[in-house]
Amino acid sequence: MNSFFKGTLLLIAAACIGEIVEFIINMVLARELGEKGLGMYMAILPTVFLIVLLASFEMPISISKFIAERDKRIHHSMLSHVLKWTIIMTAILMVVVSIVLPFIPAFDQYHPIFRWLVLILIPIISFTSIARGYFMGKSEMGKIALANFLRKLVQLLLLVYLFHLFDFEISAAVLIAFCTLVGSDLVVFLYLFHVFMIQYHYMKKQPSKRLHSKVVMKNLMEVSVPTTALRVFHAFTSALEPFLITGALFYAGVGKDLATEQFGMVAGIAMVIGSFPTFISHSLMIMLIPTISKANAERNSAYLQRLLRQVMLWTFAYGIPAVLVCYFLAEPLTTTFFHSPGAARYLQLLWPCFLFRFFIMPLQAYLIGLGLMKEAFLHAVWATITAFVLIYFLGSKASFQMDGVIIGINAEAILLMMMHYVAVCKKIGVSVFMLPLNQIKSS
Repeated sequence: MNSFFKGTLLLIAAACIGEIVEFIINMVLARELGEKGLGMYMAILPTVFLIVLLASFEMPISISKFIAERDKRIHHSMLSHVLKWTIIMTAILMVVVSIVLPFIPAFDQYHPIFRWLVLILIPIISFTSIARGYFMGKSEMGKIALANFLRKLVQLLLLVYLFHLFDFEISAAVLIAFCTLVGSDLVVFLYLFHVFMIQYHYMKKQPSKRLHSKVVMKNLMEVSVPTTALRVFHAFTSALEPFLITGALFYAGVGKDLATEQFGMVAGIAMVIGSFPTFISHSLMIMLIPTISKANAERNSAYLQRLLRQVMLWTFAYGIPAVLVCYFLAEPLTTTFFHSPGAARYLQLLWPCFLFRFFIMPLQAYLIGLGLMKEAFLHAVWATITAFVLIYFLGSKASFQMDGVIIGINAEAILLMMMHYVAVCKKIGVSVFMLPLNQIKSS
């Protein structure tokens, strides 16, 4: 338990510093690119991230789970198969993307080199994912924390250096900004994959067992396919949600410009401020997946139950103060950082969403570690459908408008957290009040 929380604290500390560096990066981008350039940069990122998602295929999660659960003597064999598949799949994906990219209209307004940079990202992300998964599975979180920090620091240094030395027109400035992102990923790849290959060659000299490629493929795909599907589903619904919200508000009688403005205050200000502490829950998630996977493989129910109590208490410990700050200091926060006092009310109304979202990531880690990836995906589908129905029907009513939209957003977080929590409790043998089920039955 102590090693778990030490690793978690290390990740949280690195993530906190990383968030501060990310904030500075956004300030530099806003200053150097201007409103139009920043808009172009932010507009293309979702498309790039979708391609990156396909390149990684959630390998860090599936590999970390496999490494944590299985005997170390089969690690070398498993990784050998993964490296071969990654070479083949990366080559195929690069060919497919190179054919498709010229026909994606989203890239038409950008510099021609932009497409080639996206192509370069594919092998970088693919092979970095193997190293990330291995070190996560071995619980060597120092390397993961250093890699995460390096990525942000290198991007910031490149941005400051290049924009200090040269002046660029908008198109070239956006290209340079994206180059710094690719450059930071390249540095992380060189670091992580180098230390991974050192350990990989060391494993060659140790006693080992051979695994059939079909066994490895089956185990990895059982995790990668549903988790990738979940990420793609989130990407799709996130892209659809703005149109649904603004459409519902327009139907309720809100003007198009005002609807867009209100959505901007919710998504671009209130959600950004309220979601800031999620770096803690993300750090918990990274640490929990291999820990839960190993404990589940060893059928250590007592440890799983005890750890769940600790994680829930930790989340309450930072979640409650975070939402209290958002609620009672809403206007100073929105005014000081975004010069938007009108967003304060939305920040206050969204406190249930923020609080319950803090619990979702660690609970999702439990579901992955316990082999309940299908359940995690179905929970997300049902919660999103419920949210979209509420957003449309309440948001389109003149008596609710944006308040109705916020009810739907809050409902999604609450429902998803509760479904995750009930499924985890049932799997590890405790009631929703954290009491062992056998103890309840005996009493």
